[in-house]
Amino acid sequence: MANKYYGQMSDKGFAGYEEYLEHYGTPRHSGRYPWGSGDDPHQRNTSFLGYVSKLAKEGFSEKEIADSLGINTTKLRAHKSLAKDQVKQANVAQALRLKDKGYSTSAIGKRMGVNESTVRSWLDPALRERSKMTDNTADILKDFVENKKYIDVGVGVERHLGVSRTKLKTAIEKLKATDGYKTQYINVEQLGTGKYTRVMVLTKGDVPYKEVYNNRGQIQTVTKYSEDGGRTWLGIKPPQNISSNRVLIRYKEEGGADKDGVVELRRGVEDLNLGNSKYAQVRIGVDGTHYMKGMAMYTDDIPKGYDCIYNTNKAKGTPKEKVYKEMQLDEDNPFGATVRQKEYVGKDGKKKLSALNIVNEEGEWSEWSRTISSQVLSKQPVAVAKKQLGLAYASKKEEFDDIMSLTNPTVKKKLLDAFADGSDSAAVHLKAAALPRQGSHVLLPFPNMKDNEIYAPNYRNGESVVLIRYPHGGIFEIPELRVNNKHKLANSIIKNAKDAVGINAKVAERLSGADFDGDTVLVIPNNNRNIKNSAPLKGLLDFDPKISYAAYPGMPKIKPSAKQKLMGDVSNLITDMTIKGATETELAKAVRHSMVVIDSEKHHLNYKQSHIDNGIAGLKAKYQGGARKGASTLVSKASSEMRVDARVEGKKVYDPRTGKTKRVYVDPTTGAKLYEYTQESYTNKAGKEIKKTTKTTKMFEATDAYTLSSGTTIENVYADHANKLKALGNTARKESLSIKSIPYSPAAKQTYQNEVNTLNAKLNIALKNAPLERQAQLMANMIMDQKMQANPNMEAATIKKKKGQALEEARRRTGASKQRIDITPKEWEAIQAGAVSNTTLNKILNNTDLDKIKALATPRTNQTIAPSKVARAKAMLKSGYTQAEIGDMLGLSTSAVASLI
Repeated sequence: MANKYYGQMSDKGFAGYEEYLEHYGTPRHSGRYPWGSGDDPHQRNTSFLGYVSKLAKEGFSEKEIADSLGINTTKLRAHKSLAKDQVKQANVAQALRLKDKGYSTSAIGKRMGVNESTVRSWLDPALRERSKMTDNTADILKDFVENKKYIDVGVGVERHLGVSRTKLKTAIEKLKATDGYKTQYINVEQLGTGKYTRVMVLTKGDVPYKEVYNNRGQIQTVTKYSEDGGRTWLGIKPPQNISSNRVLIRYKEEGGADKDGVVELRRGVEDLNLGNSKYAQVRIGVDGTHYMKGMAMYTDDIPKGYDCIYNTNKAKGTPKEKVYKEMQLDEDNPFGATVRQKEYVGKDGKKKLSALNIVNEEGEWSEWSRTISSQVLSKQPVAVAKKQLGLAYASKKEEFDDIMSLTNPTVKKKLLDAFADGSDSAAVHLKAAALPRQGSHVLLPFPNMKDNEIYAPNYRNGESVVLIRYPHGGIFEIPELRVNNKHKLANSIIKNAKDAVGINAKVAERLSGADFDGDTVLVIPNNNRNIKNSAPLKGLLDFDPKISYAAYPGMPKIKPSAKQKLMGDVSNLITDMTIKGATETELAKAVRHSMVVIDSEKHHLNYKQSHIDNGIAGLKAKYQGGARKGASTLVSKASSEMRVDARVEGKKVYDPRTGKTKRVYVDPTTGAKLYEYTQESYTNKAGKEIKKTTKTTKMFEATDAYTLSSGTTIENVYADHANKLKALGNTARKESLSIKSIPYSPAAKQTYQNEVNTLNAKLNIALKNAPLERQAQLMANMIMDQKMQANPNMEAATIKKKKGQALEEARRRTGASKQRIDITPKEWEAIQAGAVSNTTLNKILNNTDLDKIKALATPRTNQTIAPSKVARAKAMLKSGYTQAEIGDMLGLSTSAVASLI
C-alpha cells in the first residue's frame, strides 16, 4: 500500500491523498522482487524515472519525492543516475542489435520511437564508453574490496579515479544493490590535532563494524601508494654507528663537567660533518649498543687518534657503558627522539649515511615562539605585565580591525571564524607580547667566559641581557650578563651564530641546572632594567638531589606518568607561592622538591621522602588551600585540564519560520559557542556504567576569568586580559553570523577564465590529498596502538613525540602531503570579482595559508632593502662585524640582517 499525493501543498501538508497499490521497486529495498527482474529488466528503471519525473512536474521538491520513496536525497540522486545509465545501456544494446541486423539509423529511430540523432549518439563509441563509467567505477571498487577487504571511499577518492563524486556514490549504490556491499563509518583520531576524522569504508555485507575498527590500519584507498619496501615502522634506517675507539671521553675531573653534554668534532671528518651548520643537537650511535646525546660543535683541540670528544660530568673511571646512553629496545626509534638522518657523498663517489642524527640544527631555534609566558611574566612587576599584555591585545585588536575592513564576504567570514578560535586559545595560554629584540637561543659552553659575560652575536657588544629558561621557578633563576662578542675562542668556533649563545657552566647551573645537550634560553636585552632578577636562593646552594635523595634498596621506581603529574603539581605550587608572596625559605623548599621530582625517574630518587622533608603538604595547605589541593591562582588554573560531559559543537534549535529544527553553532546574542551534551556512556570492565567526558581547560569554560582569580593584583591583570580576548572572539563570531556570501558572477568567470582554471587545478591537487591523509592517520593510529601495547606506561611527552613520528612516517609511506594553494595576485583579483562560486572559494580557503590570504586582502607596503645595502651587509659580515653591529650601522633590525645572510 502506498500513498499517492495530489492537490496542492499547504502549511499543514498535502491537501489530499488516496491510497493505492503500487509495486515500483527501488535499487535497494522497495518492491517484492530484485531491481531489474522480470521479462524486461529495464522496465522498472523506466517506471522509476517516470514516477520521479511525474512528481517533479507536479511541483514536488526533491526532498518530498525522496521522502515518499523512504530514502534521502543523496540516494535518490544516485538511484536516478544509476537508472538513467542502465536504461541508456539497454537502449544502446538494442540499437546495436538492430544495427547488426542491417537496420539504418533512421529505421532504428523509428523502431525505437526516437529521432535519428539520438540513435547516432547511442552508437557513438565515446558516448557508449562514457555510459559504462558507473559500471567501470563499480568494477574498480569491487576489485579493490576483493583484494584489500576494507576500502576508504570518502571525499577525495573520486579525484584519484577521475570521476565525479556523484558518479562514485552511484557506483557504491550499485554495489550495495547488486552485490550486497555496505558502507560503514569509523572515527579516527588526528594525531596532529587530537580531533577526529570520519572515514567512510566500503566492505562486503558480511563484514561487521568491530572487524573494520580493529583492522583500521588495513583500510586502504583506491589510489596506489608506495609500500613499505622493508622499512621499519617509523622509517628510521639502522643508524650508522662509530667505534668507541674514535671517541675520547672527557670526564668531570678533566673539565668534562664544564661542557657536559657537548660532542666536540674534528673538522673534515666525512661521517661527522655538520655541513653548512656550525652546531647542531645530535644523536650519534656508538658500537651499535649505545649513543651520544648532546650539542655537536667543532674544535681544533682533539688529540691525535680520535675524531671526537664526549664531555660528561661523570667521574673518571666510570665505564664507558655508563657514560653513553643505552640504545632503546624500540628499533624504530633507538635514540628516543625524532631525528633527521643525514647523507653525504664519500670520497668514492657513493652516497652514504652519516653518523650524525639531527634533532635540531643552526637556525631552527630562532624560529621558536617569541612571546612571553605567564609562567615568567606573572613573577615580574605588575607594570611590566600590564604593558606586554596590553601590546598583545592591541595586536589582536589590530588584526580584527584589518579583517573587518575586507570587502570579500567569504574571505572575511573565514578569517573571522579563525580569528575567534585564536582569541579563545590566546585567553587560555595567556602569552604576552615579546620584549624588544627578545629571542630563543641554544646554549653552548665556553669555560673561560667570565661569570658575568655572554657571547651573543645577535646583540650589541657591551649591552646587558637577561636569560630565562623553562621551566621557570622565579626571578632568582635569572642571570644578568654583559655581552662580550670579542671572545676569541667563541669567535673561532661559532662566529655570527644564528641562534646560539656562549656561557660558562656556572651561569648554566643558575638556569635551574641547565646543561649543554640542547637546552635553550630566552635572551632579552635589559639595559633599562625592565626584567627584575634577584640573587640565587641560599637554600639551593650546593644542593644535589642525587646525593640527598638516592633511593633505598628495593624502593619501587616511579612511573613516567606519575612523575609527569608530580612535576605539574609542584610547578603550579611554585607559581602560586610566588604570586601569593611566599618567603625565600619556603620557595627554596618547593624548588628543591621540584629538582628531586624531575630527576626521580632518571636517577631513581626518593621523591616521597623529599615531599616530607621539604614540607610540601604544609606549603600546599598554606598556598593552595589543602594538602591534596591543586592550582589556586588564575595563572596556574588557566590551562589546567577540566572534564565536562561529552558534547558536540552546535545545538539543535527550533525555527518557527520553517517549522523545523536546525543546528546553530553560535549564540547570536552573545557570540559564544554553543554545545549539545550527548549523554553518552560506556560500561567499564567492572560492569559499571561510566559517563563519557570531553577534555577542556578551566579558562576556556570560564565565562568570566575573574572566577579563577584568588584576588591578587597580578591575577586580576591577567583576568582582565583574558576577558578582553574572550569578548573579542565573541564579537568576531557575531560579525561572522551576519555575513552574506558574495554573488557569483558568470561574466567575471568569463573575464578571468584562465585564473578560474588555474585555481580549480590547484584545488584538485589539494583535495586529492584527503584520502591519502586519512590513510596516513589510520596507519599512524595502528602504529601507536602497537607502541602503547608494548609500553603502556609511556609518559605524555613521549606519547606526543611518538605520535608525531608515526604520523610523519605514515605520510611518507602513503604519499600524503598537504599541498597548500598558493593564490597569485591575478587569481585573487578573480576571486574578488566573484569569478569563483562560494562553495569552491570555501574549499580553496580550507586548503591555503590564511596568513597569505590576509596579506592579499590587507596589502601593506613592504620596505625592500636596496641591493647596495645587502652587498655592504655581506661585506661587513666577512670582515668580522657581528649581526648586531651590522644592524646598528645600516639601520636594520638583527632579524633583517639574519635573513640577509
